[in-house]
Amino acid sequence: MTIYSIDPLRDTRWAEFIGRHPRASVFHTPGWLEALRRTYGYVPVAYASTPPGVELTNGLVVCRVRSRLTGRRLVSLPFSDHCEPLVDSRDDLDILLHSLETDGTTDEWKYLEIRPRTLAPPPNDATPADAFYLHTVDLTPELGDIFRRLHKDCTQRKIRRAEREGLAYEEGRSPALLEKFYRLQLRTRRRQQLPPHPREWFHNVVNCLGDKVKIRIASKDGRPIAGILTLAFKDILVYKYGCSDHRFHNLGGMHLLLWKTIQERKRINAREFDLGRSDADNQGLITFKNRWGATKCRLTYWRFPARLIATTILRELANAAREDVLIAYSGPISDRTGQDAL
Repeated sequence: MTIYSIDPLRDTRWAEFIGRHPRASVFHTPGWLEALRRTYGYVPVAYASTPPGVELTNGLVVCRVRSRLTGRRLVSLPFSDHCEPLVDSRDDLDILLHSLETDGTTDEWKYLEIRPRTLAPPPNDATPADAFYLHTVDLTPELGDIFRRLHKDCTQRKIRRAEREGLAYEEGRSPALLEKFYRLQLRTRRRQQLPPHPREWFHNVVNCLGDKVKIRIASKDGRPIAGILTLAFKDILVYKYGCSDHRFHNLGGMHLLLWKTIQERKRINAREFDLGRSDADNQGLITFKNRWGATKCRLTYWRFPARLIATTILRELANAAREDVLIAYSGPISDRTGQDAL
C-alpha cells in the first residue's frame, strides 16, 4: 500500500477528516498543531493511505522534533496528553507505523513515539516510554447526579466554601485574563520546581484555537487565586492547565472553577470532561481527580526505537569503517567498535 504524507496545516482534507472521525480530539486540530509550530518550531506531518484529491479515511499525525538535549524525534504529539491514531483497523495502523519507521530511519530520527488513548495491545516492536493515568468525568447524567458523585468532604464542601467566600469568577480569552492566568502559572511552576512554559505558548494557543479555548479565573478581593485553561472540541472538554496561589487553597478557588466548567458544559450537552493525565506516582493529583467522580484508565506512550537505533548504529559503523580505511588502508579494520556497539 502506498502511504502519503500531507501537511495538516494546509491540506483542508485534514480538518474535514478530524471533524467527522469519532476518536479525533482537540490535539489533532490544525489550531493546536499551528500553536506547536509557532512556539517551538515543530513541523507537523500527517501520514495517510489516501491519495491526493481523495477524502481521507485514516491518518496518523506527528511532529518532527529537533532538540540539542533529546535529539531528533518523531512524536505524536508534543505537549499533548494523548493523540489517537485515527485508523479503523490494526492493519492500517501497522502500515502507517511501518512507513513512519522507514522515514525515521532514512532521516536518522532517534525514535518514533505515539501517545494513543485507547490502543491495546501495543504494536509490534513497541516499548513503553511513559505511563500515566487519564481521568474523565461522564457528563451525561443530570447535573444533580453529577454533584452527588463528588466527594462530600473534599469536593462538595470546597465548592460551597468558595460560594460562601464570594469569590469573583471571570471567563474568556482576553489579554488581561491571559496575563492573570500566566502569573498564577509562574507561581505554580516555581512551587513545583518546574520550568514554566513560555508566555508565547499560551498566547499562541489562544490565538490559534480561538473559541475552542477558555480561561477561567477565581479571585478574592481583586487578587487572582486560581485559574484553569480548557480546550473544547465537539462534545468533549479538556482541562489542560491549572494553576493557583497556594496561600488561598482553603478558599476552594480551583474547585469553584471546575464546577463552573461542568455546569457550563452541561448546558450545551457536552458528553465528557477530560481532566487530563496524572503521573502514575503522583498520588495527590490522582486522588484530587478521583474525588470529582472521574473514571481512571491507564495511559501508555509507546516508542519504536529498535530498528531506528540499530540502523543508525550500523550506518555510523560503516562511516567509521570507511574513515579508518581512508586513514590507514593497510591491514584489517578492528572489530572492537562493532562489538561495543552490539
